[in-house]
Amino acid sequence: MQEEIKTLRELLSRADEAYYLHDDPIMQDDEYDALARRLRDLEGDVSRVGGAAAFSPVTHDVPLMSLQDVFSMDELRAFCARTEEAVGETEYCVEPKIDGLSVALRYERGTLTVAATRGDGVTGEDVTHNAMVVDSIPREIANAPDRLTVRGEVFMPRETFARINSELDELGQKPFANPRNAAAGSFRQKDAAVAAQRGLSFIAFNIQFMEGAPWPETHGETLDMLKNWGFTANDYTLAASYESIAREIERIGAERPSYPFDTDGAVVKVNSLALRETLGSTARAPRWAAAYKYPPERKETVVRGIEIQVGRTGVLTPRALLEPVNISGSTVQYATLHNRDLIEQKDIRVGDAVLVQKAGEIIPEIISVVREKRPPEAVPYVFPQTCPECGSPVVSPEGEVAVRCTAGDCPAQLVRRLIHYASRDAMDIEGMGVATCELLSQKGLVTSLDGLYRLTLEELLQLEGFAEKSARNLLSAIEGSKQRGLARLLFGLGIRHVGQKAALTLAQTFGSMDALIAAPEEELTAAPDIGPVIAGSLRSYLDADPATTLVAALSAEGVDMTAEIKRSGGEWSGLTFVLTGTLETMTRDEAEARILEKGGKAAGSVSKKTSYVIAGEKAGSKLDKAQSLGVKVLSEQEFLAMLGS
Repeated sequence: MQEEIKTLRELLSRADEAYYLHDDPIMQDDEYDALARRLRDLEGDVSRVGGAAAFSPVTHDVPLMSLQDVFSMDELRAFCARTEEAVGETEYCVEPKIDGLSVALRYERGTLTVAATRGDGVTGEDVTHNAMVVDSIPREIANAPDRLTVRGEVFMPRETFARINSELDELGQKPFANPRNAAAGSFRQKDAAVAAQRGLSFIAFNIQFMEGAPWPETHGETLDMLKNWGFTANDYTLAASYESIAREIERIGAERPSYPFDTDGAVVKVNSLALRETLGSTARAPRWAAAYKYPPERKETVVRGIEIQVGRTGVLTPRALLEPVNISGSTVQYATLHNRDLIEQKDIRVGDAVLVQKAGEIIPEIISVVREKRPPEAVPYVFPQTCPECGSPVVSPEGEVAVRCTAGDCPAQLVRRLIHYASRDAMDIEGMGVATCELLSQKGLVTSLDGLYRLTLEELLQLEGFAEKSARNLLSAIEGSKQRGLARLLFGLGIRHVGQKAALTLAQTFGSMDALIAAPEEELTAAPDIGPVIAGSLRSYLDADPATTLVAALSAEGVDMTAEIKRSGGEWSGLTFVLTGTLETMTRDEAEARILEKGGKAAGSVSKKTSYVIAGEKAGSKLDKAQSLGVKVLSEQEFLAMLGS
């Protein structure tokens, strides 16, 4: 028994270090839970909390305890029986368990002063700089108590998780293992600009500490208070018995795929705050709450093949072709394999029986190979040495897990470059979708981005699906894209690490492509929010011969490579705008870009210092808060009038 305890402690310690310090988990959540549970059984009621602080330490006002886990309905029934034996029949709150990073927010007289991770429950890490860039974390609270600590979960929405992992695959970088890992890795960045780009969200689920205001009687009332203060608070249902709790857990389980966040369970809490005091806590967890953990849905299927896709940056990304299997309500035929290293580490072979689940309930992934079912003819997969699209040699740059095609004219890369270049956030060429980009490449009409601007009406009329009107419309849209300006062009070129915000900053800071080409790396890093990674990537791109040739060719075709340099003290200098709801005439990113161009600031939450709230269709709680604070609300038409459009 002592040997097993020692082994489990060492294994869980390594898992804690990998997860908390390196944001790189070495085991699945359910594996960790099972090992931790076994250790607790062996040690008795002993507290063990993982994680070490890499940021400034923060002592919590009230310890942030973990919850006792239950893994079956029998264990849940036993929890209810123990509770009711101690305090009699009682009411419970049942809530979805958000699988993210637990965070405590401290407010002084309504102003956010400190945000800290859970850490060991007593001391966490100071991540205030990152909390300030998460839109759903209020910076100011109206009618707040003198002191308040709110606990909640920072998470990465599933759609964002899928998009970011796709982008990481495209860039040849290691993808996140799951949404919780993605949220933790993003929110524990020393550079808040990284966290700001990751689209994180926050949901509050508890008031930890409050001074200067009366406490309500129930937990449900505290969640309602949080909503009134402008937080997105966890949804809850009241239940008066084990049977009603079980039905609610079943309902939450069925609705899991529809939630914006990943969830691995449901939390059951005694609703009465007074009864919670009576029940008290153990050394590691409150006796008045339990977390029911859903078993992950894993299905066995067979790998029928391994396919290679080539991205716009030349990265070869493998995926497994599977015998179709239904997982979490949808048919799965493909599973991401991310890179060559993953195939080797898991020893995935064509013909293998494998266990598959959905990472973040979205992306199918292979968990493991069922070795005992491996057919004798299955052989280790050999990653291609040449590009499957063009036959050119592939390379694996030092320090990268990516394998890249070396050809600058690879047709697969060209198609994806065309798609990105023509996209709405880049050069916005209406009518140039995926099918058109593929046709232009297949027919040899466009062999580089500048070739778009030499297309003729006669050439387009040769393509399937093009009549004279649609061909003329596309040519008109291509011609119009010449005037999109430097920021959109920089983003459209698909330079690694240069996203929309970085492209806008670079354009407004330097004003022209010529100035960017002439700027040394240290001058690039002097621009706001441009770090060494972005600067180094841009410098490497601009210094390479293919980019030099392409930029010159685009310029010769009349593509505008200039931007108005942003001067301090612009027309809207000192004004802060907050967007809520959906705009009809532009995306949120476009609206924020227009605000920045005018010298204003685009913020994520409403406070007394907000100048204007721009309310589109289906405006949410930000509109309510603006009205309660007396902040001026603009319709979309009024905003356009201010812009002069």
